[in-house]
Amino acid sequence: MFSLLLTRLVSALVVVLGVCTLVFLLIHLVPGDPVEAMLGENAQVADREALRQALGLDRPLGEQYLAYLQRLARLDLGLSFQDRRPVAAILGERLPATLELTLAALGLALLLALPLGVLAARHRGSPLDSGAMGLSLVGISIPNFWLGPLLILVFSLWLGWTPVSGREGPASLILPALTLGTGMAAILARMVRGSILEVLGEDYVRTARAKGLSERRVLWGHALRNAWLPILTLIGLQLGGLLGGAVITETVFAWPGVGSLLVEAIQSRDYPVVQACVLLVSLSYVFVNTLTDLVYSWVDPRIHWRS
Repeated sequence: MFSLLLTRLVSALVVVLGVCTLVFLLIHLVPGDPVEAMLGENAQVADREALRQALGLDRPLGEQYLAYLQRLARLDLGLSFQDRRPVAAILGERLPATLELTLAALGLALLLALPLGVLAARHRGSPLDSGAMGLSLVGISIPNFWLGPLLILVFSLWLGWTPVSGREGPASLILPALTLGTGMAAILARMVRGSILEVLGEDYVRTARAKGLSERRVLWGHALRNAWLPILTLIGLQLGGLLGGAVITETVFAWPGVGSLLVEAIQSRDYPVVQACVLLVSLSYVFVNTLTDLVYSWVDPRIHWRS
């Protein structure tokens, strides 16, 4: 187990280093000047050069990259070009909002997907199955940038039940969580249905039915319990993306999370903030995937740790 964890740690470091390198190169190659974004187009040339020198942007790209890696080795994310504040402090302010939205969307997705997928598998081929899979198809097909404004139009502007945007209380969490959770629930429901149908023909399911167990206990206590591995894989992939920041949803609802921070940093060419946000995204994926592997051995004891 220690050998496997060490191997995963090394591979994770390689992935994170590759992502950081790629983002560093791309953000310096795209058009746009952070100095011009900070001072404006009418700034004096001397002022621009002085600020560029103060930010270290006058040095060769290779030196900037090595300095960036040295700061990362010291766990120093640098200072924001715009606010001149530590990037770690800015992320610390935005991360709780993203975690709140992530947990709410994941909880809503599980609450919708598990019963829907189990019922669809139990009544395979029936109108209930067709209706459930039809709803899931609609949920997958609707993009967040369309569903979000639609929910705002109906529930905020027409009915006045929820705030339009921002993070001002529990009511303001409903629409962003619903926007993210419905898409996740649609994909999870199809996965739950498919996974349960795969195990319904196994010997232990037939044995459970032969013992006289109710269909409800067979589905929830035996079939679903042994169908968790592909479901967990999908949950891990979706959770990693949400922890990194739901960019579109947070932008639509002006939710002050990591996703909206990333958009603001890209628009202002705030290199340290962009790099820190992408680093957080990659670390989230690595952490969630590693955690998913650990949960595998708890859900299915037949899985053993091997390097």
